[in-house]
Amino acid sequence: MSLYLDHLAALQRQAESALERTGFDMLLIASGIEKFAFLDDRPYLFQPNPHFKHWLPLTKHPHCWLAVRPGKKPRVVYFQPDDYWHVPPSAPSGEWVDAVELIVIREPETAAQALADLVTSRTAILGEADAALPGLTPNNPELLLNLLHWARGVKTPYELEQMRAAQRRAVPAHRAARQAFMAGASEAEIHRAYLAASGHTDRDLPYGNIVGLNEHAAVLHYQYQDASPPAEVRSFLIDAGAEVNGYASDITRTWAARGHDEFAALIAAMEVEQLGLVDEVREGVDYRDIHLSAHRRIARVLRRAGIVAMDEEAMVEEGVTKPFFPHGIGHLLGLQVHDVGGFMAAEDGSVADKPEGHRYLRLTRPLQAGMVVTIEPGLYFIPMLLRELRASKHAAQVDWAVVERLSRYGGIRIEDDVACRAAGEAPENLTRDAFASA
Repeated sequence: MSLYLDHLAALQRQAESALERTGFDMLLIASGIEKFAFLDDRPYLFQPNPHFKHWLPLTKHPHCWLAVRPGKKPRVVYFQPDDYWHVPPSAPSGEWVDAVELIVIREPETAAQALADLVTSRTAILGEADAALPGLTPNNPELLLNLLHWARGVKTPYELEQMRAAQRRAVPAHRAARQAFMAGASEAEIHRAYLAASGHTDRDLPYGNIVGLNEHAAVLHYQYQDASPPAEVRSFLIDAGAEVNGYASDITRTWAARGHDEFAALIAAMEVEQLGLVDEVREGVDYRDIHLSAHRRIARVLRRAGIVAMDEEAMVEEGVTKPFFPHGIGHLLGLQVHDVGGFMAAEDGSVADKPEGHRYLRLTRPLQAGMVVTIEPGLYFIPMLLRELRASKHAAQVDWAVVERLSRYGGIRIEDDVACRAAGEAPENLTRDAFASA
């Protein structure tokens, strides 16, 4: 069997098990609908239900439905309107077509008729409320969703191939962005260089690119792009990914301009620690421990760089690393950039708590072979957090002259996407492998 057909068979098994355990007889998944701006006829960018694109590589297809029945082929209701205002979806094609029972419809409302012979009072319907049609109202059963979300944390070989491809699509764009930065381009020009090299547009990126020069790198989710470069270009942070068949990559790199050796040395020190954290991605490891390890490693960087003169363990225990590293070490990655199921302690939906005082961590469950996670330590000079540190009892342990000098660079984040392998095996660094092969 092909990787995709194998993937489809695995999803069928998971769905049948979830249906049996929750007392439902069928699973119905809406792709979602096209939505429009308030008091306008301009559509928002369509975002498919991730449960739908888990089964089918259809990411630009509103008003479609998927029916999963035990022991039978999935039924796909494929919306292909007659339209001369816009380009409609092309005729169904690809490996998935022969694996399903296909019904093509021209009007969204006829989906209800195409599914009427299957739907019962024991049908689980997954989707947003606005996807409802007569007789097809999403009920999103919590226990069934928990079972599916828990299983989705572990990727099939097909999914891993899509995610490797998403890395390969992003890496040339990261290299193009760096070249534009070194040539003195503005944030907007760097962003355009990234789009051109990736083949993406703003409409189909997996998330909005973060492109920050100098102090803008201290804004974790910096959302703007200046059209003109600053008078002096010192540093550059880019957090940008790519998408293949609904699967995302999520990569961050930080660069120093030529002649800014102190900041370049700080980046190099962070890269050493980042690679050490990547090596901690092992089956059975509690991801929360990797997050706490990141704080210990950042404490080491802060001490060695002369930024904070404290014992490293004391720095972590007293929370002194938090103003410099205020976010989590990473998250699950897959059909969604911040993929679901990160806080689950078990498939029943029970919650694995975040470490006390670390509220922004997005993944708290133990690692399993087949999971893909991001490892993205950061070291930032964020004015509001530095003000709080300056007002604390630890202020005297900080070399504020060094902080002021480094604040001109904003901060550092280095992010790789990493696949956890079976016990005893080293992790697969999807990002570094793609850079190495580019």
